[in-house]
Amino acid sequence: MQLNLKKPLIFFDLETTGTNITKDRIVELSYLKVYPDGHTESKTRRINPGIPIPPGATAVHHITDDMVKNEPSFRQVSKALLDIFADADIAGYNSNKFDVPLLIEEFGRAGLNFEVSGRHFIDVQNIFHKMEQRTLVAAYKFYCGKNLEDAHSAMADTQATFEVLLGQLEKYPDLENDVEKLADFSRSGKAVDLSARVVLDDRDVPVFNFGKHKGESVVEVFKKEPSFYSWMMQGDFAKNTKDVISVLYAESRK
Repeated sequence: MQLNLKKPLIFFDLETTGTNITKDRIVELSYLKVYPDGHTESKTRRINPGIPIPPGATAVHHITDDMVKNEPSFRQVSKALLDIFADADIAGYNSNKFDVPLLIEEFGRAGLNFEVSGRHFIDVQNIFHKMEQRTLVAAYKFYCGKNLEDAHSAMADTQATFEVLLGQLEKYPDLENDVEKLADFSRSGKAVDLSARVVLDDRDVPVFNFGKHKGESVVEVFKKEPSFYSWMMQGDFAKNTKDVISVLYAESRK
């Protein structure tokens, strides 16, 4: 099967120093760029994170400080990466909650803006969880009939994610081979930001999806408690989330 694409679709995976979107750093990035005519290009890039890689992270992806000490920093490769991603929709495994927000943070630290608007984001994990409730290793076995070798190697996970999406399209006739519809289906609920800190309620009103104001209108909360906006902007939230609440805060000031 060939994906029905109107523009390139990039499957990508990150290996990092940890799981904190705003504080951790990328140590390896792999991508597989699929073009509308079906041809692909792929690359893996090791990156010096500029901070020590914790033993717990190394235990997962097997990348050590010594292995990246002579690699470029993210800032050094950021412009080239931004060009690669510039014309593409995005796909990954748990990418909407982790990989994309962390990538946005890294570009921001490099002084570049990773544009979210105008793109479609397909999270293959969300499709899988809605359909079967399993891990990537199980998804690969289930949809592709093969064992996933080198799990937690960025390129192995990236290639597997691509093959799993093709397998999902083959298995589920109701799952349309259309990037916009796949992105919509794989979105976490009715998330407004990629981390799903803000979601749409039954009336399509943006409401908080966490904390003491969960279920409350973001605009109304900001009207009566503007300090909550300040707290979020100073807090440990992803840049994409802060961008979303900034628009809603401006609306609350009208």
